[in-house]
Amino acid sequence: MINFFVIIFLLFSVKSFSQIDYNFQLTGNLNADSKILLSNYKSDLPVNLNIIQTENKKSPLLAGLFSAILPGAGEFYAESYYKSAIFFAMEAALVTVAVIYNKKGDDKTTEFENYADNVTDNSGWSVVRYALWINQYKGKNIQINPNTNLKPWERVNWNELNAVEREINGFSHTLARHGDQQYYEMIGKYHQFSPGWWDFKGGSNNFEISPSYAYYSGLRGDANDLYNVSTKAVVGIYVNHFLSVLDAVWSAVSFNKDIALKFRMDAVQVAENYDMCPTIYLKYNF
Repeated sequence: MINFFVIIFLLFSVKSFSQIDYNFQLTGNLNADSKILLSNYKSDLPVNLNIIQTENKKSPLLAGLFSAILPGAGEFYAESYYKSAIFFAMEAALVTVAVIYNKKGDDKTTEFENYADNVTDNSGWSVVRYALWINQYKGKNIQINPNTNLKPWERVNWNELNAVEREINGFSHTLARHGDQQYYEMIGKYHQFSPGWWDFKGGSNNFEISPSYAYYSGLRGDANDLYNVSTKAVVGIYVNHFLSVLDAVWSAVSFNKDIALKFRMDAVQVAENYDMCPTIYLKYNF
């Protein structure tokens, strides 16, 4: 343990020694002598000579609460400034990564959805093409609205389509409604839906992977990768909060253990005068 003592003297005259008529002896002990002086000449002394002690302590509970709200805040409160900066910088970085990569994932999702929904003779995935393939190679009779001005997903009765899919041996899925997340996942993940792509040329073999199917699957994979980065950043945010709370509590406890600040008034005899000496003791342990 290393003790640092900072002593601040504010000297002022209390009373001339020659004017004090006393019939007692001082012991040399500060605590005892201050009580003797107070009991005999309390009316003549302008300052209370009792020892006063105060300690600058930090609340571990408050430090933890601050860091739970904003990582680094509890460390700042506990005067652990370097760690405060580290936790705050980590929070800012993780939030930035989460927001940026989530936005990139959204943009990539919009890209592959538009790629699938841009249905022409030379692009996109069409539920009409998929239904026609079922009718031709699976011997079914799904009704299709002949109005080509409608979107493909508006020309097929979804309930009828799903009922037929459940009847076909080897079909493992029923197509989700257009616009659902599962819809866009299925058409680029399961071979059952390959015939809906514009460049499918597999005939009765729906396991053929067309170039557009492969490209679309790659776009979806890119979007998932971006979302995964964002998700990991969000997990990192929770971890950063948790670690900062623990560290803030520990920092507050360590602060209270390592630093003690005490203040007291010392009575000092200088020539024929009593002078009051306010004294600050700063103790630091490490």
